[in-house]
Amino acid sequence: MQRKTFLLELYPDQQSRTLEALEALGPEIQDNAARLGVDNFSIWSVSNLLCGYGEYENDIDLDAAPELREKLEPVMDGCAEVICPTGSMRLMYHDIGIVRQDKSLIRHRVFVTKLKNGCAEEYKRRHDALIKARGDAVREGPDSNFTIWYGGGYIFGYCEKVRAFDHDMTEEERRETIAWEKRQLEIMDWVTDDVDWITGEKHEAIRRIV
Repeated sequence: MQRKTFLLELYPDQQSRTLEALEALGPEIQDNAARLGVDNFSIWSVSNLLCGYGEYENDIDLDAAPELREKLEPVMDGCAEVICPTGSMRLMYHDIGIVRQDKSLIRHRVFVTKLKNGCAEEYKRRHDALIKARGDAVREGPDSNFTIWYGGGYIFGYCEKVRAFDHDMTEEERRETIAWEKRQLEIMDWVTDDVDWITGEKHEAIRRIV
């Protein structure tokens, strides 16, 4: 099984129409993705971006799903620029842990940032240090199935937070979070609203489309 992502930039005059059409097709897209060997498939929207995540046994061949292809082509044709085709984004971080097959046990944390010019390697270095500090330990939570991807200047993070670990942030956790996020602002700008509580800025919340 391979985890793969994609990233599209919607043209402003096509954004509302495209999102509405994709939402309407959501159940069919999910059914066909599963039939084509793609599990845990989702598409997310923030600003003018579409971010996709899936767990692939094989590459999707839309020719094997002609009805879906027939419906998707008029929705997607001429509506977006492909920033990163499926499977082309670079894996920057991972913390897979114990993946819950029952998705009622998790809540999603999906986020997008834009790296400042020339900062991709520094971002990777900082996250490699987190992996090294964690070692080979497989954790029960709170993060599960967590991967972070890079392409076209953007960071796309997909994480399944285990609900059983939800709690109010302690003062120590709050201090550590603020310190980490302020340091990250040296190398990136947020597209989603994850750290608005720290910066006082206003960004959109990401939302699931499919």
